[in-house]
Amino acid sequence: MAVAAVAQLDRVLGYEPRGRGFNSCQPHHLIEGLVEKLGPFHFLQPFIKIPYSWDKIIQTPTDSLLDLHFLIMPSQINSPSIGASIAKWILVDPQTAKVVITGKVDVYSLENVWTQIRAQQNSWLQSSGNHSLTFDATNISSLDGSGIAFLIDIEEAQQKAGGQFSLVGLNPRYEPLLKEFDPISNLFPVPAVKAKRGFIVSTGMATQNLLDDAKGLITFTGHLAADLFWSLCHPNQVRWGDFVNAAVQAGIAALPIVGLVSFLIGVILSFQAAIGMKQFGAVSFVGPLAALGVVREMGPLITAILLAGRSSAAFAAEIGTMTVNNEVDALVTGGLSPIRFLVVPRVLAGILVMPILTLYADIVSIFASMVTMLAYDIPFINFWNGMLQTVTIEDIGSGLIKATLFGVVVSAVGCLRGMQTGTGAAAVGISATRAVVSSIVMIVLVDGIFAYISYKTGF
Repeated sequence: MAVAAVAQLDRVLGYEPRGRGFNSCQPHHLIEGLVEKLGPFHFLQPFIKIPYSWDKIIQTPTDSLLDLHFLIMPSQINSPSIGASIAKWILVDPQTAKVVITGKVDVYSLENVWTQIRAQQNSWLQSSGNHSLTFDATNISSLDGSGIAFLIDIEEAQQKAGGQFSLVGLNPRYEPLLKEFDPISNLFPVPAVKAKRGFIVSTGMATQNLLDDAKGLITFTGHLAADLFWSLCHPNQVRWGDFVNAAVQAGIAALPIVGLVSFLIGVILSFQAAIGMKQFGAVSFVGPLAALGVVREMGPLITAILLAGRSSAAFAAEIGTMTVNNEVDALVTGGLSPIRFLVVPRVLAGILVMPILTLYADIVSIFASMVTMLAYDIPFINFWNGMLQTVTIEDIGSGLIKATLFGVVVSAVGCLRGMQTGTGAAAVGISATRAVVSSIVMIVLVDGIFAYISYKTGF
């Protein structure tokens, strides 16, 4: 049989069936496969494209596979019967038209028919008057989903132009498929126009969002404080493995960037202070002044901002991904507290690494300031003696206490934004951005409060 011969030739040429799906329904082009095997004769390929309609000829019985030679006969290529259109546009009068469909209607037979009929319909609908279109499906032998889509497209264009549409002759067995899309207006919804918000409405919504955010922050702070106290009472139940991983990520991995920025801060602070002090002949006081500023303010502040950009965003992205994947909901379903399971180890890691990073930043900045003062002929010993007379243990303790508070703020805000992650592809990125911005704002707020307390208490 011809079918068996075609299958055998397909296997010889390497055209095995490609599985299920749309691509597997494509006809196998035998002659194209043969040309691909010929190597240097690829120039023949553009001349032997086989239309889908020819595939039916291969399905007819034949005595020999050699009869396939007719596929590339010029007389067959020029034959008007091959590739004939299955649809006809008939213009009865300027206001009345008819579309007649004949034969098998599928994705292959509609390849060029769809655009042609729609183009004729659009040109016809541009004229004035009440247009009436009849879709004659009497002679349809087979109809699939693409044919239904073609019919719906024509009907929708007719309704959109305000004309009339009627369907006649459709086989009753296709009516259930067509009724699934009734009414077709649901397939073409009108884009909703969002109403513009006034100033009062926008202000009210912004205020409501701010209040909701403050409420969530206060609630989260209460839960976190209770769970931190729980961790002190039950240290054996704390996830110390996560604590170590978070400490390494936020602490040891941040040493290079903290050291680089701290060194530059020490150099810049010394140079800028020396410019002003030189006018009064007090360059020797630049070293002690820079050391005091670094220990009390610049060291903790710069370290906290760097930690907010690194660790807070990392915590938010990590927990946010878990929220998007419903892993946090799974913890709640399993009877586990997400704050104890996820937040407490990270906050404890922030409390540990932030003072250590701050002390490291202070040492690097002071060393950079000492090196910078050599340009003004201030030796190391003078810088060191002046720093010892100016910087006290209380100053170092004040900076470390402030750094500890910054560590709590940075890690807690990052975890909070991660747990507030919404749904969607951009949700995790938005949470990371909110974590960085919120952390910096909270750092400045806590720094201001601490500065006021230091002013009142002298600490």
